[in-house]
Amino acid sequence: MASLGRSSALISAGTMVSRITGLIRNMVLVGALGVVGSSAANSFAVANQLPNSIFALISSGLLAGIIVPQIVKAVRTHVDQGSAFVSKLLTLGVVVLGAVTVVAIAAAPLLVLIYGGKFSPEGRALALALAYWCLPQLFFYGLYALVGEVLNARRVFGPFAWSPIINNVVSIIGFGAFIWLFGLTRSARDWTPDMIALMGGTATLGIVLQALVLLLFWRRAGLHVRPDFRWRGIGLRHIGRLAGWTFLMVVVSQIAGAVQANLVGSASDVGAAQFAIQTAWLLFMLPFSIVVISLGTPYYTQLSEHVAEGRTDAVTADLATLTRTIGVFMVGILGAMIAAIVPLSRLFANDADEAVALAWVLAAFLVALLPLSFQFGIQRTFYALGDTRTPFLYTTVQAVLVIVTAIIAFVALPLPWLAVGIALGQSLANIIQFALAVVLLRRRMARPLGLGAAARAVVRFLVAALPATAAGWLTFDLLGGAAGWAASDRLAGFLSAALIGLVTLVIYTAFLALLRAPELRTAVRTVRRFLPGR
Repeated sequence: MASLGRSSALISAGTMVSRITGLIRNMVLVGALGVVGSSAANSFAVANQLPNSIFALISSGLLAGIIVPQIVKAVRTHVDQGSAFVSKLLTLGVVVLGAVTVVAIAAAPLLVLIYGGKFSPEGRALALALAYWCLPQLFFYGLYALVGEVLNARRVFGPFAWSPIINNVVSIIGFGAFIWLFGLTRSARDWTPDMIALMGGTATLGIVLQALVLLLFWRRAGLHVRPDFRWRGIGLRHIGRLAGWTFLMVVVSQIAGAVQANLVGSASDVGAAQFAIQTAWLLFMLPFSIVVISLGTPYYTQLSEHVAEGRTDAVTADLATLTRTIGVFMVGILGAMIAAIVPLSRLFANDADEAVALAWVLAAFLVALLPLSFQFGIQRTFYALGDTRTPFLYTTVQAVLVIVTAIIAFVALPLPWLAVGIALGQSLANIIQFALAVVLLRRRMARPLGLGAAARAVVRFLVAALPATAAGWLTFDLLGGAAGWAASDRLAGFLSAALIGLVTLVIYTAFLALLRAPELRTAVRTVRRFLPGR
C-alpha cells in the first residue's frame, strides 16, 4: 500500500502540473481563437482532434486494456523478464502506427467532412489545411502511449505523467506568438498560410517532444529492447482476439463522437459548438485526470498482478478500496466545481456572457462526473480479467444513447443551446453505462463485488458535500455572481474560483470529520505525500 501511495502521489503531482499547464495552454488558445461563435476555433478543434480520434480507434483501448496485463505476465513468466516480448511488440506498434498515419493524411478530406460536415465552406477549408499539419501527431501519440504503458507495466509511473508538460509549454509559446503576430482571429475567412503553419506546427511539435522525452527514461524499465520483426511467438492471435472487442468498442465510441461533432458544427457561428464542448470537457476531465488516473493507474497494475496470481478476493478488495478513495476526493471536487462553475469558465472565455454559455456546457457534463470516475475501476477490472467483450457491450449501449440524445437535441433545441443538450445526453448515457457495467461485472465474477460499504461511503460524502456546495455558491453570490466581479476578467475568475473552491472544500472536510468518515484519514495521508519532506 505504501508503494501504491507513492506511485499515486508521483502520478498525481505530474498530472496536476500537466493539467494546470494544459489549462494555461487553452487559455492562451482562447485568446487567439475565441471559444463561442468562432468558426476558426471550431475548425482548429476538429483538425487537432482528428489524430486523437484515430489513435483511439487503432490502439488506445488495445494499449490500456491489453498490453499492460500481457507485459506483467511476460515479466513474471519469461526468462528474460519480457525483453524479447516488448521488443517485438514495440517494433510491430511502430510499423502499424507509421502505416496508419500515412493513410490518415491521405484521407484527410474525408475525415474533415465526417467531423465538420456542417461547417461553412471556409470553415471546412481551414479545418482541412490545419488537419494536414496536425495528423502527423497520430504517430507520436501512439509512440507516447506505447512506451508509456510499457513503463507503467514495469512500475515506472512518473515519466508518463510528467512528459505532457513539455507539450503544453511548447503550445503556450507557439499560441502566444500567434496572438503577438496576428491577434484574436475568430473568422475562418481571415487565415493565411503563415497563420495555419504556426498554429498547426505548434500543436504537432509539442506532441513530438512529449513522445520523444519518454525514451530518455527507458533504462529504468530494465528491459533490453531492439528492433525485432519476428512477430511469431508473442501471442498475436490471443492479443488479436482481445483487441478485436476493444477495437469495436472504440469504433462505436468514435462513431458517436463523430455524430456529436457533426451536429454541433451547425452552431459554429452562433453559439457554443465543438471548441466549447472540448474546452468544457477539458475542465471536466481535470479532476478525473488528477485523482482517478493517478490513483487508478497503480491499482490497475496491482489488479493485473492479482489476477495473474488467481487472487479473486484481492481483486474485489482492490476495487472497493479504489472506489472509496476516489469517491472521497471526487465528491468534494464536484461540489467545488458546481459552486465555482462560472468563474472557472471565465478562465476560458473572453467575456462574462461567453463564460455563462460555457458554464452551461460544463454543468451538463458534471452530471456524470461521479459515475464516470467510478467506472474507471470497473472497466480496468474487466481488462485485468482479460475480458474486453463485456466493455464493448456496455459501451455500445452508451454510444447508441449518445447518438440518439444528440439527434434529439439537434431537432428539439435552438442552436445556442445545442452543445448543452449534446453534453447532457452524453452524461445520461454515461450514467446508464456505469449501472450496466456494475451489473455485468458482478455476473462476470460470479460473486458479490463488495461495493456495498463503498456505496454507503459515497452517500456520506454526498451528505457532507451538500452544505459545502451551498456555502460555496453563497460565496459566489457575495462576489457579485455572473454579472459581478467574479466573472469580470480572467484574473478575477481565477481568484474567485480559488476562494469559492477553498470555502467549499474546507466545509466539506469539516462535515466529513463530523460524520467520522474513515476515508478522511486516507485522503489526508494522500494529500500529505505532496508536502515537502514527505
